[in-house]
Amino acid sequence: MMGQRRGGTARLPDLMPLTYPVDGYLPLQDPPTADLVKAHKLLGYIKNVLTTSIDAQEERLVEKDCAVWRLHGDPTVLITLAHIFNHFAPLMCKVYLVEDVLMNFLLGILEGGGSVDEHPLIQQLLDLFWLLMEDYEVNECLKQLMMSLLRAYRFSPIIPDLGFQIHFLRLTTAVLYHEKSRKFLLNSSTFDVLRSVVFFYIKTPLRVKEAGLEELILTTWWPTHFDKEGRDERDAAEESADERLRRRAYERGCQRLKKRIEVVEELQVQILKLLLNNKDKTSGEASRYIFLNKFRKFLQENASNRGHPTALCPPEYMVCFLHRLIAAVRGCWDDSSRKAPGSIGSDEAFVPPQIFYNGKVDYFDLQRLGGLLSHLKKTLRDDLASKANIIIDPSEIQAASMDDLDEDEETGAAQRPFGAAAMGGALARPSWLSSPTLGRANRFLSSAAVSLMTPRRPLTQPEKVKVRTLAVEHRTEEDIEGSHGNDGLLLGRPLEEPDQPIADKSLLEIVDGIVMMYNLSVHQQLGKMVVVSDDVHEYAVALKDTEEKIARCPARRPDILEELQKSQKVFAEKLNHLSRRLAWINATIYSKDKMLDVYWLLRVCIRTIEHADHTGSLFAFAPEFYLNVAMNAYSALKNYFSPTHSMEELPGYEETLAQLAAILAKHFADPRIVGTDIKDSLMQALASYVCYPQSLRAVERIPEEQRVAMMKNLLAPYEQRPWAQTNWILVRLWRGCGFGYRYTRLPHLLKTKPEDANLPSLQKPCPSLLLQRHMAELLSVDKDMAASFLNSVLNQLNWAFSEFIGMIQEIQQAAERPERNFVDTRQLKVCATCFDLSVSLLRVLEMTVTLVPEIFLDWSRPSAELLLRRLAQLLNQVLNRVTAEKNLFDRVVNLRLPGLESVDHYPILVAVTGVLVRILVDGHKQGISRAASVLLSDPCFQLHSIQHLLGEGGDSSGVLASVTSITRPGAGPLGPSVASSMPPATGSAGPAERRHFSLHAYSDYISQEEKQKVELMLAFLTEESKQAAASTAPTSEEDLCPICYAHPISAIFKPCSHKSCKACINQHLMNNKDCFFCKATITGVGDYSKPPPTHTPSLRWGTTASPPP
Repeated sequence: MMGQRRGGTARLPDLMPLTYPVDGYLPLQDPPTADLVKAHKLLGYIKNVLTTSIDAQEERLVEKDCAVWRLHGDPTVLITLAHIFNHFAPLMCKVYLVEDVLMNFLLGILEGGGSVDEHPLIQQLLDLFWLLMEDYEVNECLKQLMMSLLRAYRFSPIIPDLGFQIHFLRLTTAVLYHEKSRKFLLNSSTFDVLRSVVFFYIKTPLRVKEAGLEELILTTWWPTHFDKEGRDERDAAEESADERLRRRAYERGCQRLKKRIEVVEELQVQILKLLLNNKDKTSGEASRYIFLNKFRKFLQENASNRGHPTALCPPEYMVCFLHRLIAAVRGCWDDSSRKAPGSIGSDEAFVPPQIFYNGKVDYFDLQRLGGLLSHLKKTLRDDLASKANIIIDPSEIQAASMDDLDEDEETGAAQRPFGAAAMGGALARPSWLSSPTLGRANRFLSSAAVSLMTPRRPLTQPEKVKVRTLAVEHRTEEDIEGSHGNDGLLLGRPLEEPDQPIADKSLLEIVDGIVMMYNLSVHQQLGKMVVVSDDVHEYAVALKDTEEKIARCPARRPDILEELQKSQKVFAEKLNHLSRRLAWINATIYSKDKMLDVYWLLRVCIRTIEHADHTGSLFAFAPEFYLNVAMNAYSALKNYFSPTHSMEELPGYEETLAQLAAILAKHFADPRIVGTDIKDSLMQALASYVCYPQSLRAVERIPEEQRVAMMKNLLAPYEQRPWAQTNWILVRLWRGCGFGYRYTRLPHLLKTKPEDANLPSLQKPCPSLLLQRHMAELLSVDKDMAASFLNSVLNQLNWAFSEFIGMIQEIQQAAERPERNFVDTRQLKVCATCFDLSVSLLRVLEMTVTLVPEIFLDWSRPSAELLLRRLAQLLNQVLNRVTAEKNLFDRVVNLRLPGLESVDHYPILVAVTGVLVRILVDGHKQGISRAASVLLSDPCFQLHSIQHLLGEGGDSSGVLASVTSITRPGAGPLGPSVASSMPPATGSAGPAERRHFSLHAYSDYISQEEKQKVELMLAFLTEESKQAAASTAPTSEEDLCPICYAHPISAIFKPCSHKSCKACINQHLMNNKDCFFCKATITGVGDYSKPPPTHTPSLRWGTTASPPP
């Protein structure tokens, strides 16, 4: 087998032993037999010399323990060894000999067991290597030894006791115990973090038999009890004795596997603790600071090459590396804190906010919450001076212009070619550093002078101490830990930040890197591995279904029985395989220890965000990934580790939920955060948070001031931000309180497909009466905000429903074409989304009408009459579109297209009914009268649409004709082109066609009391419409508003004296002050009433409301 050097180029001299020899085949190159014999003999000589001494008195050789031998011992021994090494050293530069001779010899030393430090012979050999071999020889030997160990660990087969992996890790640990060898390998370009990550990975077996899992887990188990929605029901009382025995045997097998994996993990943590040693300063820089610089380069390579997967560390490796690094860092942190009383322990760890802006840590091109770093340094320069005592020299800021940076890039690149190679193969300078924008953001602090002054001195006379940000590879221990008044990484502590002592500041940067690692790829990988658990669930459901079919299969159909038994066998075999594989994944990825690691990471992020938030405007310097990791870590704990482990088992779970709730509630509308993506993520996280009872209660436990501020932000005008997510949050606070709004699965789907377990399922309603109360108080007190909020809701409802109607028109046209073209899946999804948005906006209106009915019905409030008229228009348009006989909505629903499952009569009609019931039945007498008057006076009102809700018939055309005789067809909020295509409602359809929808058919979801209210509303509107038809005299066209042709002229503009109805001019003045006709600026609006003619009595139209102020 040919050796492969770095970069994948094969060279003939780099011969390595065959890993998997095959009988009858030879390698391209013969093994160096002579060198092998010579190397074996010389190595044996070295061992004999170290384990033999001369007894001068008895003049004979005696054996001795090699542990007592010291390098500065008998000179005769050293001279002898020097002669041996004269022949042995050149052989150790060959890959084949290092792997076949030296590595196997060292492994043989460790075969006796015991801890690594009980085998001093390996340490003595390494001492001799550095003493008696040339530097280039020992360098090459150690590089090849570690690469051979890495290949052996990576490609060795998995056996039940993981013996191979343990063997190679023990030797790696033994080599890294040697201080000089460890530092050389850390500085080596060959043994970088990207390669060393392999040692911390425990690969998942693809084939169960090869891994020996059948020997460890003799009995398999999977869930067998499921609820109506296909979810696992774990009730010990319903478990049979056989199932209980199987489950317990399976759990014992999982525990045996977990214990064996823990042995490997402990060795991996031990290796990392050696690399994090900061006490080995006798031979130069401590190992931790060398590792820290390499670790930062590793993060930079993965962060800046996310578009090039070949350059990235595989996510499955990153997951294991993260968990081992957390264990090692926490161990080092606690060791240091015990030696420094008063310092915080790892349980209270966080990253201080000054690290984000003092230039000591490079965040590459990662986005900050406030935008680009260069922009923040300019705009927040004064805040840095006043809050953190950091002053940026104005001349240095000016020098960091775009042009200067480009020049620096060109001159620096010309001066660095040999320096980069000399620093242990530093990464080639990525192209993004030459970007005028990102390069400026990344190198700003490198060209800016930062000065620190004493907080007690005035800012006008600062004593500047020049501090220049160094490249990662140029940093020293003093730059990180600080000394003699230099705070190191903690330079520039803001006045709001408490002075909490931290024993090892270098660990802060590693914790920061761990958070960045989780954001880069760990969270995505945790989500991918859940697929195995989902597969077990699906096969278990299929197996149970097959067994039920076998039990029902008639004896006269043996052919069907045979096929079912074959399927049963296949499902059982697959489940046996998957359940053992799932045991491995649960032990390596989803164990309780791994869950605690992610929980610790979540709490680190929460504390870091809280400390950064206290700095005020300097919060903008915090990287976005801290908020992302806080949200994603909570999602992982909630969704990925269950049902094996529950979040309720975690220490301080309730407090952590409340802390995260406070962060989401405060920062989803934080003006200091400018990134669109992070804003959307915060909004979605908050929407998910209020869906579940436990997390919703956490939101209710945050301080009242923060709750009120959150609700105020949710009620801000929708035009200023993404309104769909905000609306869904409000809807989730209302679910369970609305009219017929208590379902967990869409009722119309359960009627058509009651046995389908794959139907979309909603969370059980968990309304928040406390947050509803805050919303009611805000809308009641702040009249301007209430009008602005409802105006935006009505605008978005108009848009969403209009878009939905336009899309179903296109879908219907495509379905009627003779060539039967398929409708685009994306178009169907957008259509369904618009429908869902319309329903949710109607539910928000229902909530508003229920909580604060005076917004619409108290016409002493600004815009109350206008809002009620707009509401009536939209409700009538929605009802007419959905309830018209054989209309477009009916035809599209009956197509039953995949992707439009949620589009049906029930969700939208029940939402509209809820609004109507609130204003026409549940209100006070004056409010009901006003609502009925506005609803009936709307030109789009059709009593048939209300009758449709209860499936009632009757010829109402006469009443409708008389009520709508004064209107012009085509008017309404959806526009003439949409409204004019609406089929007219007539009484010609038969009763069977009229009753295809009725609220009576949904008795499981609509209470008897709610049905009675609808019947009362229908009776009331029927009577009111008859009275309106009898009392309303015809209105001539010249007396109608020239804008809407729906209402009589009732307002006159000042100073131009043009006229319209109050509804049109009030709505127009909300966005524009110019006259409709002459474009003159309107300074006032007065009431207008047409002078009564002498030959006829004056005309009154319904009940005229007072104009809005």
